[in-house]
Amino acid sequence: MGAVVADDGPSGVKAPDGGWGWAVLFGCFIITGFSYAFPKAVSVFFKELIREFGIGYSDTAWISSILLAMLYGTGPLCSVCVNRFGCRPVMLVGGLFASMGMVIASFCTSIVQIYLTAGVITGLGLALNFQPSLIMLNRYFDKRRPLANGLSAAGSPVFLCALSPLGQILQHEYGWRGGFLILGGMLLNCCVCGALMRPLEPPKKSEATKEPAEKKVKKKLLDFSVFKDGGFVIYTLAASIMVLGLFVPPVFVVSYAKDLGYQDTKAAFLLTILGFIDIFARPICGMVAGLKWVRPRCVYLFSFAMIFNGFTDLMGSMSVDYAGLVVFCIFFGISYGMVGALQFEVLMAIVGTQKFSSAIGLVLLAEAMAVLIGPPSAGKLLDATGRYMFVFIIAGIEVTTSALVLALGNIFCIKKKSEEPHTKEEAAEREELNKSEDKTPEDAKVDSIEVEQFLKDEPEKNGEVVTNPETCV
Repeated sequence: MGAVVADDGPSGVKAPDGGWGWAVLFGCFIITGFSYAFPKAVSVFFKELIREFGIGYSDTAWISSILLAMLYGTGPLCSVCVNRFGCRPVMLVGGLFASMGMVIASFCTSIVQIYLTAGVITGLGLALNFQPSLIMLNRYFDKRRPLANGLSAAGSPVFLCALSPLGQILQHEYGWRGGFLILGGMLLNCCVCGALMRPLEPPKKSEATKEPAEKKVKKKLLDFSVFKDGGFVIYTLAASIMVLGLFVPPVFVVSYAKDLGYQDTKAAFLLTILGFIDIFARPICGMVAGLKWVRPRCVYLFSFAMIFNGFTDLMGSMSVDYAGLVVFCIFFGISYGMVGALQFEVLMAIVGTQKFSSAIGLVLLAEAMAVLIGPPSAGKLLDATGRYMFVFIIAGIEVTTSALVLALGNIFCIKKKSEEPHTKEEAAEREELNKSEDKTPEDAKVDSIEVEQFLKDEPEKNGEVVTNPETCV
């Protein structure tokens, strides 16, 4: 359990907001890119898999679905592993799993074996990397956290733009087996990113305060007390509704263009436009969210981003030519990037550092169910009506509804929450931070007799500066 204590964002440690945190941010950027872009990049190999195994497109599409289901559905498992062993060991094991799954998949002789290897094993490995990287980012950044979240979220569109062409080159040069093998080797970089996640260390304490501090906290493997927080419940409900329609337009926009009679290359270029806009939208939105007058109202900015995204879907349903779809992809890329940059920042602000590792696992589990329901249900609607307009309208309604749930919930619930710490642990953490910064509030009630006695007993420690190795890089 020693790893848990060292890697749990101990009380009294102030977020460096820089230093080694930039290395953590770089690792989180790469992990986010692999986690979100890899399930889409694998689709490049689907035609060869169909040809070799004599299966249909729907059969190969299960590979991406299983990858996403593992990424979202294993959230509680990742939370338990992080709280038990710490972020770095979990990420190192996850990187090995992600690589091993793709390497073994290159030797598979049936599609079911690929489901188990490239789907389950690789998906579990990516999940064991994605969630701990966000937790470490939350611990290393506080004042600059919105910007850090925006920069790390930009890894998704950057890697999507890079992995898709790379996958086509690998397929052409080495076939799907060689491509899987090379991608498996690339996923070993997740282990390198895991090695960057150096845990923050608590400041040294005197012998008089060491024993009470050790007995104070007993870590829960999965903290369900987050459900007592009305803000967390509202966020989880809104996020689950949002995910129902959020991923639908990118899945169907290319088919929409083909249905209007445009060439495959011209239709596929729409995703390139969307991804290019998304790359810049995420860090810019992170910078805006970090402004002093915006950050306290970040939940409202997130609600606006979802309403913007839903309204874009509704307008996109009226597109009748290629120019209309290009305009739709530009505005969808902006709104999609805003949502991607803010979703975890808002969750961090609601639950705090101590409970974030459990909260994100439970939120991802709730979103997993919506991810599995959303695109397939949209596909059935398309089969029944034969019109993409209804697919985009339903997606827009779902995302807009989620925005209203979050905004109204914030007005009536989250906004009225007390500014005081939610738990004794958070209160103790704030007290330790105040002590470490040598800033004593004017209204703090301190027994002057105890202070004088402490200074007499340990005069040599008076004026000692506590240094944190993480902030001295």
